Amino acid sequence: MAFDPDTLRFDAAGLIPCIAQEAETGEVLMLAWMNRDAVAKTLETGRVTYWSRSRQAFWIKGETSGHVQHLVELRLDCDRDCLLALVRQEGPACHTNRRSCFYTAVRDDAEVELSKPML
Repeated sequence: MAFDPDTLRFDAAGLIPCIAQEAETGEVLMLAWMNRDAVAKTLETGRVTYWSRSRQAFWIKGETSGHVQHLVELRLDCDRDCLLALVRQEGPACHTNRRSCFYTAVRDDAEVELSKPML
């Protein structure tokens, strides 16, 4: 069966959340948004492309930082309203220069920083 992007359930703004996960380790790296064209560009180029809500523009991960996400596989959730991009991440995924955006845990009602920025 061929993939039909029209079967995805985009929100009222035409966006769908996409979780980026390291393909080899399963580490969750980040969450960002895609529109229909970003999904198409990602599948066409193999470079993960998001839609920046703040800039209202395409954001090819690593285009300026060099911290590229190479698409290994794109998965759809059961409701077709969320995507999972299995990627090979070059360098940190987070704009704070950490491997993952999920570097803060809540433990005993306190925030605990789990990782320091990469050098």
